[in-house]
Amino acid sequence: MSSSRAAVKCSSAKFTIRRLRRRDLPSDTVNLARYLIGRVVVHNLPAGRLSGRIVETEAYPPGDPAGHHFRGPTPRIRSMYLAPGHAYIFFNYGAHFMLNVVSEPAGTAAAILIRGIEPLEGIELMQRHRKTTLLLDLTRGPGRLAAAFQIDRRHDGLDLCGPGPLWLGETSHPIGSIESTVRIGITRAADRPLRFYERGNPFVSGPKSLLLPGTTSKTSSSRSK
Repeated sequence: MSSSRAAVKCSSAKFTIRRLRRRDLPSDTVNLARYLIGRVVVHNLPAGRLSGRIVETEAYPPGDPAGHHFRGPTPRIRSMYLAPGHAYIFFNYGAHFMLNVVSEPAGTAAAILIRGIEPLEGIELMQRHRKTTLLLDLTRGPGRLAAAFQIDRRHDGLDLCGPGPLWLGETSHPIGSIESTVRIGITRAADRPLRFYERGNPFVSGPKSLLLPGTTSKTSSSRSK
């Protein structure tokens, strides 16, 4: 059985999802980026519920030269200054929305980009949203997953630990080995190992050369933040 088919078989098993509370979240951006691996994004839509395990993240801590917040506050990044667990959504190069989780105490800007998700529920809906039946094309990469989950600017500033339709949760699914490597598609602070992923998961995005622990390889993939 292929790794992608095995992932789907595992995902289709019955499970429950518990909403994460703000007090569950580590207070440090890097620790939270690692913690979110294996946690779940849920979007309750009129047509049905979408959910998926987070398998890849990138941390953009306070003062990070690669982050949108490096030059200080602007109206576009207002939501980055909210309490941890809020959503920061931006439109990347006029083409794709990106889901980020705010990660520091209110008033300090920092966030974590969600780069890859393993689908759990609502796969047929995701296929319609993405106009493809290829499973690995649904949520592998931040732009794809936002399209599959119907996440856009309307969700900017939403409390992902609150009672709203878009939220973070956790399940009893086992979490594989978590590795770290350099971030994708950036030029500043490009050598920092702030990208985390579940080793061996087929829904992790990016060049295979960057899936090796400790690598400092760079890529020309589309900028993530």
